[in-house]
Amino acid sequence: MLLMVLAKKNVLVFSLLALVVALPAWTRSFDDIFPGLDVAKRGMAFSGEGIIRSLEKGEIPELNPAPGSGINLRSRITQENAYLTESLLVVPYSGRTLTVLDAYNALGKVRNLKGRLYHSHTKNAEIPLFEDATRLEGAKRTGAIPDPPQAAVLPVSESVYIRLKDVNFGNSYYRADITRESNGLLYSLTNFKSLTYLFFPVMKEEKFSALLYLEPLSEGMLVYSIAGTEVSDFIASKIDIPSAIGKRLAVFIDWVAEGIKEIR
Repeated sequence: MLLMVLAKKNVLVFSLLALVVALPAWTRSFDDIFPGLDVAKRGMAFSGEGIIRSLEKGEIPELNPAPGSGINLRSRITQENAYLTESLLVVPYSGRTLTVLDAYNALGKVRNLKGRLYHSHTKNAEIPLFEDATRLEGAKRTGAIPDPPQAAVLPVSESVYIRLKDVNFGNSYYRADITRESNGLLYSLTNFKSLTYLFFPVMKEEKFSALLYLEPLSEGMLVYSIAGTEVSDFIASKIDIPSAIGKRLAVFIDWVAEGIKEIR
């Protein structure tokens, strides 16, 4: 009898601990995270299209969260000579205030990356950047699997493997590591296979990183990101790398924003 009572108490204690862990932190405002951002950039972040800046080598990012915010994506770009692109967007809530779990579910619809358009200057037309998009079993077992149903519980962490049929680079393979970060969710995308262009290697594995941070704010869902890639000087002389990164990050941001808007 005593053992049963103790067991019930332990279950209660663990349940309370799980509840405490699951409780969201206090909801921050945009100005809590970006207190020094000028009025023009703040307006662009709330404009619907957001800000996307492609930087040249050595150029310093301008969209920097406050030091005490707990958000420091720049330090996670490990490439020494990376071309960087930064982005900032707040997606307004269309109904109820959203949660970190909602952010996670918005990121789960990998197949919705397929067919998203970008403007091709060479063709002077809007064309799909990714002709196909699918989730994979893993890095070595690359069979296609369907996107999962909407989750009811937020996992502590997760790795998702993705194949994108890129209009320029053909089949490209990425690993997305999803973890809790500060008051939100970090989606870290890295290529786990080399990218090629017309059979020439463009980017070695693990040389592209896109970090997307999502946090439910009082004004809407924050989508803040930095992407970086490292390529040889020869490749950089043949391909406009800042433009290539910017277009792909823009498509990912659009995918995330649409997923958030669909949540009611």
